[in-house]
Amino acid sequence: MRAADSHQTTRVRRKRMTGKERRQQLVEIGRELFAERGFDATSVEEIAARAGVSKPVVYEHFGGKEGIYAVVVDREMRTLLDMMGEALTADNARTKIEKAALALLRYVEENTVGFRVLTRDSHVASASGSFASLLNDIASQVEHIMVDEFADRGYDPALAPMYAQALVGMWALTGQWWLEVRRPKREVVAAHLVNLAWNGLSSLEARPKLQTKARGSD
Repeated sequence: MRAADSHQTTRVRRKRMTGKERRQQLVEIGRELFAERGFDATSVEEIAARAGVSKPVVYEHFGGKEGIYAVVVDREMRTLLDMMGEALTADNARTKIEKAALALLRYVEENTVGFRVLTRDSHVASASGSFASLLNDIASQVEHIMVDEFADRGYDPALAPMYAQALVGMWALTGQWWLEVRRPKREVVAAHLVNLAWNGLSSLEARPKLQTKARGSD
């Protein structure tokens, strides 16, 4: 190959990215690093080095790693909320719970990197993007379902928010556990979650009391 041809080939390989392409590249790299190392342990230098650019390029597009982190978390939250929201439009309460459990586990399975980002301690710069905030958003959707169920069964609807938090918390913690073990398979885990949630809910006591007296209650 002639020197001129070789030089031309190199130029083609090093074709400059558009601004949109560069932003997407930095977001994907940031997503991977935040999942691997967390926000605090990830540096702008690392992001730039992995992208093959200088630090000023990162600052130019996002103003720093905080900007990249905010975009990553926002995208992951919207993805999961969309999946959960679609599941909660089913016809009846049990089907909604089944589809919601499956939706969360499907997100964990198909978006493992994103789920790792969400479940790490969120940085103060993205307090609104914390995993707790995301769970609150999901719980508020579940709460509307439980209010109707409680009213139909004669329970106090005012307690629905607490039960919604408990139910969503169970899903989330199970999802974090399943992220690492990946067994049994998704459908089996979902079936057991629904078994615990639904059969427990179907036998709720209207006014539950502890059988054991709490220490210091005398």
